[in-house]
Amino acid sequence: MTEMTIEQRIAVVKENIDRVGGSGRVTLVGVAKTKPAELVRRAIAGGLDVIGENYVQELRDKSQAGAYEGAAVHMIGHLQTNKVKYVAGKVALIQSVDSPTLLEAISRRAASLNTVQDVLIEVNIGGEAGKSGVAPEALDALFQCAANLPGVRVRGLMAIPPAENTRAYFEPMYHLFVDNKAKKYDNNIVMDFLSMGMSDDYEDAIKEGANMVRVGSFIFGARNYGVTR
Repeated sequence: MTEMTIEQRIAVVKENIDRVGGSGRVTLVGVAKTKPAELVRRAIAGGLDVIGENYVQELRDKSQAGAYEGAAVHMIGHLQTNKVKYVAGKVALIQSVDSPTLLEAISRRAASLNTVQDVLIEVNIGGEAGKSGVAPEALDALFQCAANLPGVRVRGLMAIPPAENTRAYFEPMYHLFVDNKAKKYDNNIVMDFLSMGMSDDYEDAIKEGANMVRVGSFIFGARNYGVTR
């Protein structure tokens, strides 16, 4: 059987999103981790409006190569505070914020550029040791921290559930999202997006309330982990 082109893969994902009720409400983020600039350009020409990157060095290199023209860029991987200067003010959304220290670093950098950086709070919904993300019970404290920072605007939540039985974690993430959206925080906490679901489970995530999904390997193919991070 003939291998699908990247354009066909993007079309399949979009059709699947529409089929499970995501038409007009779900943002598709194409995750280009380890993929070259020329393939990113092709994906954008093929219908991707948002590109996600995991590694700061890749984001810098591809940006310098003009890979992202015509699309928004999201930082979705773990972000160290010493690399905030390469990301804040340069991407549409940072999806992986999980500590007051990181929030404060992003705010300082964005404020120095006279801008406000949109972010998502990453939740470790499965309570996995060694995994990024804030515990659900610590969310309120992190929101209170963000409410006092002039250079950030919290736009919602992100999660990477445990690999086994991911759908079991989507429902509690949705309830966290809805419950916190109902709370009256400062104006810089808006709660628009719930980012969850990847190549193997994005349809389930949408059924459980996600309005942003991060699809990488299905669109771009297997990853090459020999690249510089």
